[in-house]
Amino acid sequence: MNRRSFLKKSMVASAGAFAAPYILPSGRLFAATGARKVNHVVFCLFAGGVRNFESIQKAEGNLMRAMLNGNEAITADILPAMSPLPNSPLPLPLQNYGTLYKEFRYGTGPTGHYNGHTTAVTGTYTAVDLNIRDNPANPTIFEYYRKYNSTSQSALNTWWVSNSLGPYPALNYSKYPGYGAAFGANFIAPTFLISQEGYDALGNMQSFTSSEEATIKNIRNFMNLNFNKKFKDNEVGVVNETQDVKRLQDFILDKFNKAVSGQYANPWNLANGGIMTNDMYNILFAEEIIQEFKPELMVVNMQDVDICHSNFTQYCNNLRKSDYAVAHLWNTIQNTPGMANDTIMIIAPEHGRNLNPNSIVDNYGRKALDHTSDQTSREIFCMVIGPPSVVKQGQVINSIQGESIDIVPTIANILGFDTGIPNGMLSGQVLQQSFI
Repeated sequence: MNRRSFLKKSMVASAGAFAAPYILPSGRLFAATGARKVNHVVFCLFAGGVRNFESIQKAEGNLMRAMLNGNEAITADILPAMSPLPNSPLPLPLQNYGTLYKEFRYGTGPTGHYNGHTTAVTGTYTAVDLNIRDNPANPTIFEYYRKYNSTSQSALNTWWVSNSLGPYPALNYSKYPGYGAAFGANFIAPTFLISQEGYDALGNMQSFTSSEEATIKNIRNFMNLNFNKKFKDNEVGVVNETQDVKRLQDFILDKFNKAVSGQYANPWNLANGGIMTNDMYNILFAEEIIQEFKPELMVVNMQDVDICHSNFTQYCNNLRKSDYAVAHLWNTIQNTPGMANDTIMIIAPEHGRNLNPNSIVDNYGRKALDHTSDQTSREIFCMVIGPPSVVKQGQVINSIQGESIDIVPTIANILGFDTGIPNGMLSGQVLQQSFI
């Protein structure tokens, strides 16, 4: 196959920059501090803003049939715009495998993407403005995990999988003293990495000989002696054991090879492969990471519902696709040895959307919605699913319980390192109602 036909035969024709993974040090850093509920956590963020009206309240019918019980018909006027989707790969909607919080809250701070994501990954509300070059002020769940977890396995155990770039790479690790890059996750934005730009840059990786490595070291030493600023490994976090570097390179090259050979053209064998969105591809690559590395902690976001700023009907359609993708992810987890029956998945939107629409009308006569911190944009849902011996099955909590800041302490509790986090670092509570 012609190398330049890569994009046509693969997936998303992403323009601009690509994001390579951060490769991190491995090894146990601190002793275990508590008992684990399970050994793996996957946190799925419905990024982009999802209203309770269109999700759990089913105002347009049940748009999330893979996650929510019910066969309510989709509203007739937008139905023609809905893409055909197969039935969920699961025998039951996801809510039956755990606890659904129908009145979860994004408590304080702007309902923006940086703020919503920062709260989700740090467990701390923030009111600061968007700055894609600035790391958050408080440690992330990745840093807490890397600093206090009880595993002695490779650092490849934690992944931050993002649909898009923007501020998200900066949310890997904080500028909090004592934490930082050395404790961050492996960050990857697969819909940008698996692109022509990514292939051009990384599709022909080389392994340096000992002689070449010595030359590089000499150049580095020379540069350090001639400039005031000296490079330190922990400043960028790109440090890893040799075997992990090789394993990661092989993983990325395998993705390029599959893309070139067309294996990502319709990877889930859908009736119409063209309906794959970036969210669905993001989940696809999260699944491949799960199958290869079986990470103990993974956070993955989906951004396509953000089209609601200009197209309400497509927002509903993309919500359906993301719903299907999350069920596909859970099915993959349950069919992955080492992850099956030993994983808890938490699902929540970063924040909601406004009660009142803006002035943009789509082709179906529906007005678009922004998210500007009104009360409705703070109303979200949350789902905690997992093994029946650990997570309460089929439980629905209808009252206002739980906030975005509770997710980080809940993950820390599940993986047994919550008691190692110093007092006062987190203000949220463990979602104890979810567990047996």
